[in-house]
Amino acid sequence: MLAIEMRFPAGKYHATPWNRQVNEGAVEWPPSPWRIQRALISTWYHKLVAEIDENTIRRIIEKLSATPQFSLPQASLGHTRHYMPLYREATTMVIDTFAAIDSESRLIIVWPQVDLSSEENSALLMLIDRMGYLGRAESWVEARLAEDSSDQVNCIPLQEGAVLPEGFESVQTLVAMTPQEYLRWRETKLEARKSRKLAELHDTAKTNGKSDDTAKLKKKDLEKIEQSLPIDLFSALHADTGDLKKAGWSQPPGSVWVLYNRPRSSFEVAPRAGKRAYSRKKPTVARFAVASQVLPRLTDAISFAERIHMALVSRSNGSSLFTGCDESGNPLEGHGHAFILCESSLGLGKGMRGEITHVVIHAPRGFQLQDRQALDSLTRVWGHGGHDVQLILLGVGQPEDFAGLDTAKGACPILAKSQSWVSRTPFVSTRHPKATKTGVPKVDGNGLQIGSPEHELRRLLMLAGFLSPSSVEAVPSTDLAGHETRWLSFRRQRNQGNGRKVASGLGYGFRIKFPDVVSGPIAIGYGAHFGLGLFVPEST
Repeated sequence: MLAIEMRFPAGKYHATPWNRQVNEGAVEWPPSPWRIQRALISTWYHKLVAEIDENTIRRIIEKLSATPQFSLPQASLGHTRHYMPLYREATTMVIDTFAAIDSESRLIIVWPQVDLSSEENSALLMLIDRMGYLGRAESWVEARLAEDSSDQVNCIPLQEGAVLPEGFESVQTLVAMTPQEYLRWRETKLEARKSRKLAELHDTAKTNGKSDDTAKLKKKDLEKIEQSLPIDLFSALHADTGDLKKAGWSQPPGSVWVLYNRPRSSFEVAPRAGKRAYSRKKPTVARFAVASQVLPRLTDAISFAERIHMALVSRSNGSSLFTGCDESGNPLEGHGHAFILCESSLGLGKGMRGEITHVVIHAPRGFQLQDRQALDSLTRVWGHGGHDVQLILLGVGQPEDFAGLDTAKGACPILAKSQSWVSRTPFVSTRHPKATKTGVPKVDGNGLQIGSPEHELRRLLMLAGFLSPSSVEAVPSTDLAGHETRWLSFRRQRNQGNGRKVASGLGYGFRIKFPDVVSGPIAIGYGAHFGLGLFVPEST
């Protein structure tokens, strides 16, 4: 058995998984065995090439291609946001996500079946002692050999056909093939490339009116194909990531994806008890940035909010703040439970096709401890087409902590103050317009048909505690990235849930003017807790 123990003195581990983009907010956790092997090779080249011969480092790396197990310390997700220069004085915002780990905690990597010779063991000791970082250069690391740590393992490969244990989630991790597997894989790839090249020569011969017999692979063709793949696993681990991606590799040659069981609580950090003379009021807003290779669009806000809702209900053990029901399953009175509201903010390349860029969780009655823990652990939900959607918690606080109209600077318009508000997602009524048996509309004292969309909007605004509007005007659409998007383009019904049903299923938009400034958020009507009936200040 071989075990390596690592500590991160700076309290941070920065590493983006191979198949993810840096701004997606994903962290490679556990560190991939592929990355660990490459870090050892890099350390050898830069610091120990004169002290450890190549045969020894080759043997060590080849033995470490066995799939390891991990003992993961408790961590949390953190990030910084900064602007990088582009060209012509332009900038782009970069989200730098990392795993925050107590500097005294230990990550342990265990290879149960690996045994090193005394020479290899001494060389490995020098390598890990000289290793300065793992991942990016700011991920400082201190490593040493550990004693038998198999009893501490909490992250192991998921065997094919095995059921995921309760309390665990699966995570893809990049692992190197064994040397023998690599040679077999390489031979198969080379034969495929030779066949493809020969087929191209046959097609060229036919095009030129020549016989297929004239199409043969020349020595230079064979040499070029042979050189197109690293000769062995050790060489494959040298490949530059940037060069591989430019060449169109979906993953490095010699690597395979392995599913690991990772504790679902890996990024759940219990709040530290602190001494407070007076406690502040409970936070009512959590705001997330959204990142994915394929972002959901605002027209699918209700569907995306449902996925977030299910994740929060699961992670909070059914907190009534997220379920909207009491312990007996009965709906709560009022609207104190959480609203899940989606934003599509323009600026700095965001929202260019009406994508959802941020999510606000607004809970008027405030977040309890278990609600906060659920929010802290919410890092992703499933996305369509296999593209998971990353959720990066920007902060928790009061609406005024995030409110503003300048979306380019990260402000949140739906929490701002304004006298004039306009629909951003369709308002869906739960009532039908009222009429007499002869078909004559029933009207209220202001001449509005009772149960009509405008009448219902005004009624619900009053019930929610807003000022009575001085005017309400119908609007046919909203602007999504320069395109007028009509309300019929929006998904307007939940897939699950037992809330009030829609009346006609139609969506409506309005411009509301109040007699005085009011504070957001304003979300009214069917599906309001899932982002329908959402209004934004008209100046945005």
